[in-house]
Amino acid sequence: MEIEIYADVICPWCYIGKRRLDEALARYEGEVTVRYRPFQLDPSPVPEPLPLVQALAGKFGGTERAQQMVAHVTQVAAADGLRLDYDRAVIANTFDAHRLVSYATDHGRAAEMVEALYQAHFNEGVDVGSREALAAVAGGIGLDAADVRRFLDSDERVTDIAAELAAARDLGITSVPTFVLAGKYAVSGAQEVQTLLAALSEVEQREAAAH
Repeated sequence: MEIEIYADVICPWCYIGKRRLDEALARYEGEVTVRYRPFQLDPSPVPEPLPLVQALAGKFGGTERAQQMVAHVTQVAAADGLRLDYDRAVIANTFDAHRLVSYATDHGRAAEMVEALYQAHFNEGVDVGSREALAAVAGGIGLDAADVRRFLDSDERVTDIAAELAAARDLGITSVPTFVLAGKYAVSGAQEVQTLLAALSEVEQREAAAH
């Protein structure tokens, strides 16, 4: 079964969703392949990497509201063993980060790359919109940082990622994470591990019955 994950690397619920899916797949006995699909929470340009909480305050009606949202998601993440450091995180346009995931996919390192990008953004205060920073993150998982930088400075995969982002919109995906199982069953949101396991089993049965 193929699982397509529509997500953005600056989305805390996507990070939580990935952790829960990883746990579900560790318990699931069927064969799966995972494919990471790009989605941008906000495709607008980011002139400078402002602190994330400051950006959220501007978007959601003030600092108090932003801090409530941050506290809630941080608490949920902690229960799944994830640390979110909003005091360090900065806003970023993730288009190049999605290109980097595509590059890593070709080198068999997609899952590691996605995990490293989440950690860079949420734990280390890395600007994942910076090509220099992205090349360093890639180097940290064993990819050639210089080669990655050359790739990011080129036009490679720009058209491909733009087309995939458009395809996600055409599919009606408006929130992430969204998991598409076997090309036709969508599960939205950072669902609990048991819910994901149940969905995997149900889709497996349906697919078996259809053949």
